[in-house]
Amino acid sequence: MAGILDYDTVNLDDEKTALKIIDQTLLPTRTVILELTDIKDIWDAIYLLKVRGAPAIGVAAAIGMYVVSSRYDTDDNDEFLKRFVKDKEYLNSSRPTAVNLSWALNRMERVLKENKDLELPELKKVLREESLAILNEDMDMCRRIGENALTLLKKGDGLLTHCNAGQLATSKYGTATSAMYLGHERGYGFKIYCDETRPLLQGARLTSYELSSAGMDVTVLCDNMSGALMREGRINAVLVGCDRVAANGDVANKIGTSVVATVAKRYGVPFYVCAPSSTIDPNVKSGRDIVIEQRPDNEVTEMWYKERMAPENVKVYNPAFDITDNELITAIITERGILRAPYNFSNL
Repeated sequence: MAGILDYDTVNLDDEKTALKIIDQTLLPTRTVILELTDIKDIWDAIYLLKVRGAPAIGVAAAIGMYVVSSRYDTDDNDEFLKRFVKDKEYLNSSRPTAVNLSWALNRMERVLKENKDLELPELKKVLREESLAILNEDMDMCRRIGENALTLLKKGDGLLTHCNAGQLATSKYGTATSAMYLGHERGYGFKIYCDETRPLLQGARLTSYELSSAGMDVTVLCDNMSGALMREGRINAVLVGCDRVAANGDVANKIGTSVVATVAKRYGVPFYVCAPSSTIDPNVKSGRDIVIEQRPDNEVTEMWYKERMAPENVKVYNPAFDITDNELITAIITERGILRAPYNFSNL
């Protein structure tokens, strides 16, 4: 029987010209592969977190734009470009915080404009090749982040991670989990701890699922238990992913990340952010300038419960992300190297 790691998180079905994703809202109890061809369905998949994780979102958006544009019923290049830009802007509205989404979409638009005078069949081939290049670069990027992160770790370390920055958030290996996969292959014997990550439980449902499926030693804990583990000396390093890095090194990541970073600082535990260079946004000066997505109330009050767990009239605060200040970050690990404060991303 196939396990979760035998499926591609996101890919192109060439035969059907469809975007293929794992519906992550159904994991770990059911593994359902979706084949998407309509722009609205792809928008919904990103917004509803059927595909999630900044790198995977970017790959899905790139492949999605190729799939959608391959079905445009026009022979006019200008009309093709006009429709492409409209759909691209629509898709970009699905999740505002993760910079990989706009990065991948802008890259697809750029290659389209650079080749706009080609015959449309050739132009569509260019878009296909670019989307697959983004996919393959993501796999390579994840492995290189893992190799860099592994130089900061030692055999037998206790590692804490938050949310899911694993294979289910990327094309392969993950970002924060890449060193865990590589270390596992090389006999490092890591003891891994996964915050369950309220309110969507990506740590409990996704990270613990994929890492345990790979045969790793994994323990799930409630988000408010990490401080107790650190005080006991059982955590040697924290590794998290991120959705956007500001020019000053502030980081936007899943809600609760800043709490983990603050507690890690208190107990002297290194806090590492594993960030593809594509998540670095030099146009954003600091975390104060990053737009934080607000999610629906029912994710907190109803989603995981048989009955509603809060009064009907209570207000709900449900930001998808928070900002971790650069002073709490030990290092930012990219595929191109390990960066420490004061952060200078101009050489990447």
